[in-house]
Amino acid sequence: MKKIKMGMIGGGIGAFIGDAHRRASRICNDYELVGGVFDINYAKSMEFAVKEGISLARCYNSVDALIKGELKFPKNERMEVVAIVTPNAYHYLFAKKFLDNGFHLVCEKPMTITVKEALELEKLVAKNKLTFALTHTYTGYPMVRQMRDMIAKGVLGTIQRIDAQYYQGWINSIIHGTGSRITGVWRLDPKMAGASSCMGDIGVHAFNLIEYTTGLEVKEVLSDLNSVKDGVTLDLDGTILLRFNKMLKGVIRSSQVCAGEENNLSIAVYGSKASLKWSQENPNYLYMLHDSEPTKVFKPAHGYNDKLAEEGHTMPAGHPEGIYEALANIYRGTAKSIRKEKFKPGEFPTVHDGVRGMKFIHAVVNSNAKGNVWTKV
Repeated sequence: MKKIKMGMIGGGIGAFIGDAHRRASRICNDYELVGGVFDINYAKSMEFAVKEGISLARCYNSVDALIKGELKFPKNERMEVVAIVTPNAYHYLFAKKFLDNGFHLVCEKPMTITVKEALELEKLVAKNKLTFALTHTYTGYPMVRQMRDMIAKGVLGTIQRIDAQYYQGWINSIIHGTGSRITGVWRLDPKMAGASSCMGDIGVHAFNLIEYTTGLEVKEVLSDLNSVKDGVTLDLDGTILLRFNKMLKGVIRSSQVCAGEENNLSIAVYGSKASLKWSQENPNYLYMLHDSEPTKVFKPAHGYNDKLAEEGHTMPAGHPEGIYEALANIYRGTAKSIRKEKFKPGEFPTVHDGVRGMKFIHAVVNSNAKGNVWTKV
């Protein structure tokens, strides 16, 4: 099958996220990276293009130049989809330009800076009938998809409690260094990151994972956020109480200053009949807990899993897969949509998930600012 021609904005030399997107697109084998704007510095962008074997004729010095240049190509030769892997502040600006000019998109989260911007993108996607994939990467793990299917089938009974946490520690070395290092990290700059650091960067992943696996929507939040150190204006730590309905509550705990923690994302959904637990640092294990039976362990590449989970692994049983393969599953689902092939709900997060994420982030920030009060999402 002919590969989808892809462009990339950001993600140049030394960019972890850009590299992850490129690896994922190669793993699923549906894409060909043909050009982009890889760095704000054009010389560095060209250096990256040479390193990757990309034609300098399609290494552009701006997004406007890329759009103008690509639209000159015949339709079967131009970029069809663009991956936006820049800091948060540029997502909306670039996404709107590409959508207005007929390009499909893969975009890093959070989708925008404001809820208004997110709603505008949602309207544009619908109006132009384009594919928009938001890379909540953890939804691509086979056992997360298995969790989603089991909950949808009602195997847990009535859901009675939902807990999610996402702990990291990498910001410690920054905020406890020199003052200049604090302002030099874009995730701590409201102009680049938006209204939140911790909740906007990782807390929103926990939120998305809850809604993805359970099919439920969080209705209200009560947050208690902490910037941890004087001179830091955005949250680096926080706890969020959740209300789904009158009888169902939950919590999200998220932090970027937990010393020694690496990428500790986990979710537990507790039901009246059974419960399910999953952790990102051991992603091939989904645990099912009962009051009266031994704990069961589900793993990828076994016939007992549901179809969506089984389509998400690429290796035989016992061969671990991780973050690149999870992101590749999202890219694979996106390719199906671009090609107008049949795909299942849940194969990739959409612009709607981006809107939900922005509503969550701003509800959390507003709840904290108003003195820790219940706030509608």
